[in-house]
Amino acid sequence: MITSTTPTDTTPFFSRPRNVVLVATLCCLLWGSAYPAIKGGYALLGIEREDTAAQLVFAGYRFVLAGLLLLALAHAMGRQVLALGVRQWGQVGLLGLAQTALQYVFFYVGLANTTGVKGSILNATGTFFSVLMAHWLYANDRLSRRKAIGCAIGFAGVMVVSLRGGQSLDAGFTLLGEGFIVIAAFVLSAASIYGKRLSQRIDPMVMTAWQLAMGGAVLLFAGHAGGGALGTFNAASGALLVYMAVLSAAAFALWATLLKHNRVGQVTVFNFLIPVFGALLSALFLGEAVLEWRNAAALVMVCGGIWLVTTERG
Repeated sequence: MITSTTPTDTTPFFSRPRNVVLVATLCCLLWGSAYPAIKGGYALLGIEREDTAAQLVFAGYRFVLAGLLLLALAHAMGRQVLALGVRQWGQVGLLGLAQTALQYVFFYVGLANTTGVKGSILNATGTFFSVLMAHWLYANDRLSRRKAIGCAIGFAGVMVVSLRGGQSLDAGFTLLGEGFIVIAAFVLSAASIYGKRLSQRIDPMVMTAWQLAMGGAVLLFAGHAGGGALGTFNAASGALLVYMAVLSAAAFALWATLLKHNRVGQVTVFNFLIPVFGALLSALFLGEAVLEWRNAAALVMVCGGIWLVTTERG
């Protein structure tokens, strides 16, 4: 039970219950802040909502810069950033292709062909994929009744915060829209579990740095191949890009380290906080009503679901 174990000096920092909650919440807060940051970046660089190629170029710069920043930090900390075998280079490259490049392409193509409401809700299915895959892959991470209830309550919280202003879900479902959003969620979940396995043999910071840089390079190539172009960078757009790179580097590196030291289900359930933080921060920075009842209700439901999963005996 994550709340009943008293940490000792021999307990790894990222396995201590309080630290798991704090670090996972910080990661989700950082990822949630990307929602208004991306919108702000699009506005500053003149990227249209339908211009997927330019969006991929923007994402490519973000993730390449994130990877390079993390590599520089790892090198400064004395980590061996080039000491990977031929097989490990291939594994990290595959991780970057899936976790950073492939899922981002699926997500943005899907988002361009569905509503933001449905996209937010369907993207949250990634938590279910992670929990289900962990059930089959790890003997100590089985899907229990309590965990299923916790995930259901958390998902309900995501629906509450996403269905705002009287919006509703219609019955329409297309492969290029809703289908691609679900595929993106599955790809990210599978890649995260694959990354957990790699992190047992490769330093999580080094692994994350290279997968971000490699995945970002693929996005840059794909975006430019599709005719994508950005407006002129200035101080504001440049600072925003640096912030997004820093948040990506920090969040992905910390998340990979959490997955290395903890069960998948105990960590990935925190993903339900991302759309909640995204909604709150978007409301705060984009001038929307932040003190709405649905925001508070969603936060309570998501936290309740997280509590059910992370306090489970196992």
